[in-house]
Amino acid sequence: MSLRNKIDFAVIFSVKNANPNGDPLNGNRPRTDYEGFGEISDVCLKRKIRDRLQDVGESIFVQSDEKKTDGLPSLKARAESEEFGLGKNALNVKKTKPEETAQLACQKWFDVRTFGQLFAFKSETKDGVSIPIRGPVSIQSAFSIEPVSITSTQITKSVSGEGDGSKKGSDTMGMKHRVDKAVYVTFGAMSPQLAERTAFSDGDAEKIKATLPKLFEGDASSARPEGSMVVEKVIWWQHNSKAGQYSSAKVHRTLNVKPDGSYELHNLDGLVPEEIDGF
Repeated sequence: MSLRNKIDFAVIFSVKNANPNGDPLNGNRPRTDYEGFGEISDVCLKRKIRDRLQDVGESIFVQSDEKKTDGLPSLKARAESEEFGLGKNALNVKKTKPEETAQLACQKWFDVRTFGQLFAFKSETKDGVSIPIRGPVSIQSAFSIEPVSITSTQITKSVSGEGDGSKKGSDTMGMKHRVDKAVYVTFGAMSPQLAERTAFSDGDAEKIKATLPKLFEGDASSARPEGSMVVEKVIWWQHNSKAGQYSSAKVHRTLNVKPDGSYELHNLDGLVPEEIDGF
């Protein structure tokens, strides 16, 4: 059975001496908007959700290079793999309808039935075939509560020279950037209407709910040292109907997060949120 009730959620998390989401078009500096507020893209947040789900054994279609579990080199290879994907026959529009292919993909991969996916394949026709799947779970970019202070440090990188490695290569200069200290918040929602199309269930929603408090566990790197990014609180609003008692915008506006990470909730009639501590 697909998701029965509309769900809204928010994640409050803190960053200390870390680069939460570097911008490759700006020297990998932490992303900021034009007013100086820190930003973490929705794509980055979905990547972390996928990784945490993959850590607990869920089947994920969009796998990162560092976390590939099937040895397949690309999304195309994964989609066409008999063992891990749909199989070539499933992508043949003469043998299988696009709707059936979409159902197969949603059954196989957790992230496809959650966030959706666009499958574009060649076919015997001139234009090929494109299969769009719209997922029921949406998540916004995260923004800091106050403008962020960014520290940039010049670093020296040394590499071994050619040959047997006994010669030291020439040093190269680089830059490393970090957000000194900030609190971020992101919002998301789950649509039962869209869940009907992908078979996203109440059980799937519970898995997302269990994943959000530990969003940054196992995500450490040089840019994000262990413990430098912490989920402080997850706010979970479960409506009593498929359409929801209130719009997502109205629900999200009831949360007021302060620069120190504390927050205020202005409850709406008949909709009491669940407050979940970070991992």
